[in-house]
Amino acid sequence: MDPETKDILSQLDNLLAANNQSWLFGAGISLDAGIPLMWPLTDRVLSRAKTDGEPNDIKILEFIKGQLTDNSHIEHILSQLGDHRSIADRSKDKVATFGDVTLSVDDLDTLHQRILRWIAETIRWGYRPATQDGSPEEVGTHENRIVTIEKHSSFVSALFNRSQAGIAERRGAVRLFTTNYDSLLEDALALGGFSYWDGFSGGAVAYRSHRYGDDEPNLRYRAYVIKLHGSIDWHLGEDDRVWRVRDGDLYPKKISRVLIYPQSIKYLATQRDPFAAQFDLLRRSLGAREENILVTCGYSFGDEHINQEIELALQRPENKTTVLAFASELNPTLEKWRSGPWGKRIYVISGEGLYVGSEGPYAPPIAETKRDWWTFGGVTKMLIGGSEASAL
Repeated sequence: MDPETKDILSQLDNLLAANNQSWLFGAGISLDAGIPLMWPLTDRVLSRAKTDGEPNDIKILEFIKGQLTDNSHIEHILSQLGDHRSIADRSKDKVATFGDVTLSVDDLDTLHQRILRWIAETIRWGYRPATQDGSPEEVGTHENRIVTIEKHSSFVSALFNRSQAGIAERRGAVRLFTTNYDSLLEDALALGGFSYWDGFSGGAVAYRSHRYGDDEPNLRYRAYVIKLHGSIDWHLGEDDRVWRVRDGDLYPKKISRVLIYPQSIKYLATQRDPFAAQFDLLRRSLGAREENILVTCGYSFGDEHINQEIELALQRPENKTTVLAFASELNPTLEKWRSGPWGKRIYVISGEGLYVGSEGPYAPPIAETKRDWWTFGGVTKMLIGGSEASAL
């Protein structure tokens, strides 16, 4: 290995050991755990609409899907449904029309809740779609769940049991931002004995105590878990509080499942909405004046709202955020950032090697196969053994 590459990899190790550190996770980290990516999840929801929904559910969802671009998924469908609902709420007759089907505002709300239930059950129990190599579809059920936690536990252990002397003592709480709805990160932290804060107070049943504008807690937590798109165990109670509730509990009385980040302006304006507070924490983290590391893993850069928050922070002259993007390959967003004026603060660890700004790839794969150090498991190995060992 040439000296320049060794120096770049050493820089990467130092950044991964930084004191002020945040991570941004996407659906890719839970794929091997038995939780589908957004497009298979969308297919599964459409399948549930056919088999378990009301007679017109699938017609409405197919109608909405036809209004959207080909790469749209269930979050986009729900956002579009929310837009139809907002228009219906402002109309005289309080209805929305989808082709030859007409629904009232109340019916739209009920459909929305059915969709959220299908999403939550798929994520809680697990789902693996059929593959091109002949592997059959695998559907988890309440009685036979297929979701596993081993890879999340290994990552958490690697992140918080780093071998470098003094890291735990020097480092503040690591912020773990995630767009995922599952609870695997929280479960892995608890199983590993690492204290964390998620904005709720209580025990197995907890209420949302963090509000927009509040500071992060100053207690000595090892991690903050900030779920940008909600969670399968978040519910809106009839008292307008957001509750974190165990699966199957009958209390507190729930009027809605808070699961998907609602993009409708009407919802964003509500005081009970926790999502504005979640993004405020992301914004504050990115805007820190001191040296700050943002590591992404399993995130495909498909969320323009999040991408915009990162880009706005990087654009500020005083900003000192460095982005370490673990991604299968360069994408348009990363290409734009690495070629921009802040490009030297963009590291992309991909299957083709390591890019730093406009330079690279360093440590390209030796054989014809691409490197796997960008995967969730690959990141875990890097945290344990270092980037140079991962590059051999």
